[in-house]
Amino acid sequence: EHLVESGGGSVQAGGSLRLSCAASGDTVNSYCMAWFRQAPGKEREEVATIDRNGRTRYADFVKGRFTISQDKVKNTLTLQMKSLKPEDTATYYCAADLALCSVVQGSPLGFEFWGRGTQVTVSG
Repeated sequence: EHLVESGGGSVQAGGSLRLSCAASGDTVNSYCMAWFRQAPGKEREEVATIDRNGRTRYADFVKGRFTISQDKVKNTLTLQMKSLKPEDTATYYCAADLALCSVVQGSPLGFEFWGRGTQVTVSG
């Protein structure tokens, strides 16, 4: 597996979680990495992206609450989530692609590499 997520779990509304994604193989050379999420019965939606230069982009529904970051030495992608809401409940996926973020971001179809996902459940 090229991307492996960890850090999901259950939390009360207002709480925080930190997701991590370990990259290996071809994905360590990715130019664009992202977090997506998918709730039951809904389409997979982009949460945040980050490119190799550290430029980030966030969906409006997470701005000010989530932070995406990367550690190029450890080849890890992180999503720090705070002020979680019940509507944040979903399976969160790490994604990567060798193309520029400007080319692939906005749709899950643009990303070649995917993790299996980690469940985040927010109650209350």
